[in-house]
Amino acid sequence: QYVPVKGDHVIGIVTAKAGDTFRLDVGGSEPASLSYLAFEGATKRNRPNVQVGDLIYGQFIVANKDMEPEMVCIDSSGKSSGMGIIGQDGFLFKVSLGLIRKLLAPKCEIIQELSQLYPFELVLGMNGRIWVKAKTVQQTLIIVNILEACEYMTAEQRKQALAKLSGT
Repeated sequence: QYVPVKGDHVIGIVTAKAGDTFRLDVGGSEPASLSYLAFEGATKRNRPNVQVGDLIYGQFIVANKDMEPEMVCIDSSGKSSGMGIIGQDGFLFKVSLGLIRKLLAPKCEIIQELSQLYPFELVLGMNGRIWVKAKTVQQTLIIVNILEACEYMTAEQRKQALAKLSGT
């Protein structure tokens, strides 16, 4: 089970709207809260269009065992910096936290190799959730399968698998 850590970027699923806050399932023991004002450009009049079931990429600003975790979708200067509502038509799946750390490492070969196969969008959450979207459903699922298999493959096995897919 994921334990929220202050500063972690995670993917949450909106489970409820409660007044001025949204409740998000982040894979932890309790839901996280997200204020509607925690989005770039949000004001009392200009609320973000967030629905139950939406995927949100955000960052924890409060995460300790005595308080419910709290997320925001803006950085310290009020910009979204890639955070916010994630597109509807991608694919969300879970992997181990170890694999997430590997994928988030600078100069991650796995991502570089995959990007030579197809163009795709990728959102990695420190809570073990990955969202992927390629041009077609088939390409999206191929990328999902490779990412899931990467955990148990050596670099050499991965290169062979990718070579088969790209037809070289």
